[in-house]
Amino acid sequence: MVTYTDDVFAPLDRDHVLERIAGGNETEVYRTDDQRYVVKVKDDLAGDVPGALQWARRMRAAAEKYVACLGPRNSIASYYLVARDTTGRAHALVIQPFVQGARPLSQVDYAALTPAERAEIAAELEAIIRRSVAFYRETGSMPDLYGRSSTSSEERARLNRPHMLPRRLWSFLVRRNLLRSHNLMLTEDPSRPVVLIDYDLVRKGRLYRRVYYTVRRALFLRDRVLLAWMRRGGAVPLGD
Repeated sequence: MVTYTDDVFAPLDRDHVLERIAGGNETEVYRTDDQRYVVKVKDDLAGDVPGALQWARRMRAAAEKYVACLGPRNSIASYYLVARDTTGRAHALVIQPFVQGARPLSQVDYAALTPAERAEIAAELEAIIRRSVAFYRETGSMPDLYGRSSTSSEERARLNRPHMLPRRLWSFLVRRNLLRSHNLMLTEDPSRPVVLIDYDLVRKGRLYRRVYYTVRRALFLRDRVLLAWMRRGGAVPLGD
């Protein structure tokens, strides 16, 4: 268990010490001692209180849109607050319930599942794809169903360096298929078996967003082929 101490955790934890449980492209994810909540921190957005408050409002607005896109069956609640870290910088924190027993799809052994279980996951993902495509047609945006994983903030910084761009493109276009998603989790709740845990907005410019979402929409065709293959018992390609 890797723990971190910072005053930014004060609103949720008395000793300001939380366990790091995950990390993504921009985010560090921690869990509270009572295992009831996760706390998401974006260090690159830290600054003054007005700036952090503006980011918190923008992230909340994006989350509300994406929850409306996917519906309550495939979503979880997100709460936003602003807190200062040990150095005095203000952060927009994302607070979510910790989903006990849930696993990212990237960690699921599909070969160990029954045909009925694989069919249920495939049906859930097909519905998520349909709603995401419909939402894109209406708004020009869609939730990030794939995500990226990092073992530490240092690894994330290394992966985001310019010379790592070919690797990031290979991962984006080939390895990160929907069945190996880091942002979708398989739960033990039959009423909501697959849930999205990341509702981040894309912070790049308009041209970047247009290309990004167009490619994502095209990659759904690949994912639908993989879903059909998995449903028939075929091996699921590894992701990263």
